Amino acid sequence: MADAALRLTTLAEDLLGAPLPIRIRAWDGSESGPPGTPVLVIRHRRALRRLLWKPGELGLARAWVAGEIDVEGDLYAALELLAGLIWERDDEQDGKRPLHPLLDSRLRTAARGLLDLGGALPPPPPPAEEIRRRRGPIHTKHRDKQAISHHYDVGNDFYELVLGPSMVYSCAYWADDSTLETAQRDKLDLVCRKLALEEGMRLLDVGCGWGSMAIHAAREYGVQVTGVTLSREQAAYARKRIADEGLTDRIEIRVQDYRDVKDGPYDAISSIGMAEHVGSVRYREYADDVFALLKPGGRLLNHQIGRRPERDESAYEIDGFIDAYVFPDGELAPVGRTVATLEEAGFETRDVQALREHYGLTLRQWVANLEAHWQEAVRLTSPGRARVWRLYMAASALAFERNRIGVNQILAVKTPVEGASGVPRRVYDWR
Repeated sequence: MADAALRLTTLAEDLLGAPLPIRIRAWDGSESGPPGTPVLVIRHRRALRRLLWKPGELGLARAWVAGEIDVEGDLYAALELLAGLIWERDDEQDGKRPLHPLLDSRLRTAARGLLDLGGALPPPPPPAEEIRRRRGPIHTKHRDKQAISHHYDVGNDFYELVLGPSMVYSCAYWADDSTLETAQRDKLDLVCRKLALEEGMRLLDVGCGWGSMAIHAAREYGVQVTGVTLSREQAAYARKRIADEGLTDRIEIRVQDYRDVKDGPYDAISSIGMAEHVGSVRYREYADDVFALLKPGGRLLNHQIGRRPERDESAYEIDGFIDAYVFPDGELAPVGRTVATLEEAGFETRDVQALREHYGLTLRQWVANLEAHWQEAVRLTSPGRARVWRLYMAASALAFERNRIGVNQILAVKTPVEGASGVPRRVYDWR
């Protein structure tokens, strides 16, 4: 009898403590759940074995990457329905860090049903796209290089499909009539104006990516730029773009850890979407290093994703899916903690601008680019890698839109001892 979908729906509703808001279609052809909603397709019972061996988010992520589960219909709507149910349930918990429903004690009760449906053996191996065993303490130079390579060295052609011609892998700055390209250009120019760049200045671009910020600053503001990245693929791409623009006399791209930059002082430092990789154990070191690299009066523009504060900060954990498949060892901090750490290092914070809604728009455009070039993306990487990027970007868009995470530009100044910051009294015309 084909009844796997009904049994799975019952198990899921027991785990969630609420009706399942989407429909399920199982490998036996059975369906269950509300009609007219996105359909969670479970193509193989192996997905259930993944949940038995790795309960929680990582088991689900492995099944998604392997193509054993999928969504038929609107992916955003499916994620909205499921995530909304999970988040609302989490918010009801008081006085302790919320638990993911699949890590709740009810999983032990449901395990028998999953075992009956999916079997226990053999334990499926992780998909090839999952990062392999990492060596050494977290956020050492060697381990950071491994993490950066896992995320960025997946092919520049793939990133061109997703990011478009701007090759900017951070939040754009949208106006009502923006395209992705104009919004990314406006973001780069916003950074340059906040840093008050002028011809002849020296700019250090920490985590320079594919060179977009360096090129814009050198071409439009006449500055000398040093860009550093740990990704050899990014560096090779950036150098070619710079040569094509005729800017090799103004821009140097290095494959170098920011901790090894010793040729300061710089007039300004841009750090756009890089500090998320630093980690809490190294963040004060990062703040001290960039402070030391600036001349007195120099400015830092720190563009960084932040999370909401936890009730118990010691309970914060890195997201399992993101850690295994997207940004290994990446950590998010509340914006208040970031500001405090920069000020402990000696900076004076002059402005904080929240761009949360802008990132939701950016991610939705990246997802649309990926979906429009799906077969090419699969050819350039793998089906699993393309599925990783589609899920993480769509889920992240919703997280920004729901204020689960944010992104902020922090303008900080190495204010001289006499107290003159050099920032005009009326500075908000850059917005």
